Amino acid sequence: MKHPKIEHKAASNTPSSLDVVEAFDDFMHSFEAFKETNDDRLAQLESQISVDVVTEEKMARINTSIDQQKQRMDELLLKARRPVLSGSAIANVSAFAGEHKQAWNAYMRAGDTGNLRQIEAKALSVSSDPDGGYLVPEQTEVEIGRRLAEISPIREISGVRQVSSTLYKKPFSITGAATGWVGETDVRPQTSSPTLAELQFPTMELYAMPAATSTLLDDSAVNIDQWIAEEVQTVFAEQEGQAFVAGDGVNKPRGFLDYTSVADGSWTWGNIGYIATGTSGAFDATAPGDAMVDTIYALRAGYRSNGHWVMNRRTQAEIRKIKDADGNYIWHPGNQPGGKPTLMNFPIAESEDMPNIAADSLSIAFGDFSRGYLIVDRLGVRVLRDPFTAKPYILFYTTKRVGGGVQDFEAIKFMKFGLT
Repeated sequence: MKHPKIEHKAASNTPSSLDVVEAFDDFMHSFEAFKETNDDRLAQLESQISVDVVTEEKMARINTSIDQQKQRMDELLLKARRPVLSGSAIANVSAFAGEHKQAWNAYMRAGDTGNLRQIEAKALSVSSDPDGGYLVPEQTEVEIGRRLAEISPIREISGVRQVSSTLYKKPFSITGAATGWVGETDVRPQTSSPTLAELQFPTMELYAMPAATSTLLDDSAVNIDQWIAEEVQTVFAEQEGQAFVAGDGVNKPRGFLDYTSVADGSWTWGNIGYIATGTSGAFDATAPGDAMVDTIYALRAGYRSNGHWVMNRRTQAEIRKIKDADGNYIWHPGNQPGGKPTLMNFPIAESEDMPNIAADSLSIAFGDFSRGYLIVDRLGVRVLRDPFTAKPYILFYTTKRVGGGVQDFEAIKFMKFGLT
């Protein structure tokens, strides 16, 4: 079993701003080299000469380098934004929160449950018990949620609602109330009732089980809050990301790709419309950008103003090669460290759970996800200490409940790599 990575309060591995700037400079140099190589490739095609194998291999290497450098830059930025949850931060919480934190630390380090039971009984907590685990302190829960938003691309752009029950029900108006113009003395006809649909979003249990040794937990310098947040963030984010994109709704959130997709001209409520590229498994060879323009304008203006593209890095690699009619690249990197790349001036959320380009694949989504997709978080992250199952390691069974699904079927469109 791997030994866990545990940070100490005195450790300083936060990257400097210079590290981030250098990583951004490397990324931009690679992108400029990519454009020069792609210009050579396009020139060879225009002169009706087959593309040189060396040029293709060089482009592939630079494309891979761009992805790797962007990933490194994102990791440096994430580390640089991490706050310290111990020390002076404790003084800023309420007396009750501070009491909860001390009791929780005693439970995590030594398994002492006495004070924690009293605290949660005092708070009338119904979401935890000795068998199901104990609630983490509020500031730790907030930190876990913040980190998930930073590394989970769909969570970052979607609507998020916190609830205290296992099921969130939301009435949604499919058609608004009837309205119209009338004269000053005209009879006002009675307006018709709006058509409402009830959407239900059940929350499902997501868990992680980091492990530590008793020796490390006995060390007073170990930052328990920081460790728990860092151990579960990647696991939770990966599982959430998969479910928000392609989950089937069985013991997990329902992803937007799981809903029925129809040609946008035949769109009805409950389905998600798509625009076809006109070519099976590829962009159109003559006008590759046309389908993307059509996808953008398939959305109404109210949704379009907050539009985001969602695709994986392989799809982005293909789009980087495309120019518009004026010879300008339609894909642009962020103009500063941490900035999102854009496609036709709309930001891209990179999700590796989106499918690769293939025949009839829905490899690109575009829309206002803050209105189109809803993530439901049940309040409370629980931890159950288990010193018996994997001796000499101590396991920490950490759970949170989360659900998700499409709430506005007009707000999201797909690009389908097919004929129709």
